[in-house]
Amino acid sequence: MSNTESGDQSLSKNQKRDAAREKARELREAQKKKERRRRWIIQGSIVAAVIAVVVIVALVITNSVKPEGPGPANMASDGIVIGEGLVAQRTAARPVDADPIPSTGLGENGVVDIRIYQDYFCPICGAFETANGEQIRSWVDTGVATIEIHPVAILDNYSLGTKYSTRSANAAACVANFSPDNFFDFNAELFANQPAEQTEGLTDDELKALVASANVANASQINPCIDEQTFTPWVTAATNRAVAVDEDGNLKIVPITDPPTTQFGTPTILVNGVRYTGGVDDAAAFATFVLQQSGAESPTDPTETPVP
Repeated sequence: MSNTESGDQSLSKNQKRDAAREKARELREAQKKKERRRRWIIQGSIVAAVIAVVVIVALVITNSVKPEGPGPANMASDGIVIGEGLVAQRTAARPVDADPIPSTGLGENGVVDIRIYQDYFCPICGAFETANGEQIRSWVDTGVATIEIHPVAILDNYSLGTKYSTRSANAAACVANFSPDNFFDFNAELFANQPAEQTEGLTDDELKALVASANVANASQINPCIDEQTFTPWVTAATNRAVAVDEDGNLKIVPITDPPTTQFGTPTILVNGVRYTGGVDDAAAFATFVLQQSGAESPTDPTETPVP
């Protein structure tokens, strides 16, 4: 018989009971320590997971809500002015919320001042461009007229959630900023490939493809600008500046027009400050209107398309 066995046999009943209780107590203490360690590990894991989620959410918010940068260069009036040779006037970039600086010197020395407020998703704007784009190009290229193009975004609700009006206006602003002398061609390309309303519109990759097909310079800077929607805050601000809401809830144009109007729509076309209200798809009618506002005499042959 071993010493241990003989030792246990020498213990009294009370001593054996006390020893068993002590052993049980030690086991309970060991189990409690084990449980506490397990809870600490679980709680630490939960805290680490929560911190990780908070960091991820913060990064997502930081990346998605970027601080507003300046608006595009060469659009101080919220529009880009293009003149002889299709060369754009240069202006410095301004803060997004800055009041636009009206263009000066337009309409002087017999040069006709044409200003257009347009949405690249607007089918009526597309019809005007199809009918009048080439004759406007000729007038501007030869120095007979200047054109000031104001992209606005009022038709986002018609693009099934993709905000095509805003994205296309942003793409135009990117071109104005990085390659202003190619703006006229890119503007024409946007309308030549205009998607139908109640569709998702063109993707950003398709917009970048139009940059290439219009032979726009500096695509390496313009394409990231389209991807990142750099000038989206400016598009929203410029649109809000172009339109307002009257007491009846109707949109109204801010620029002074003759005759005055309280209803804003696209396209809004001003020639020497006078709003054109004729047929958007009637090139002869628009040319006659331009001729009249230029102060020149009416053409003798009414069937001939007039040229200012």
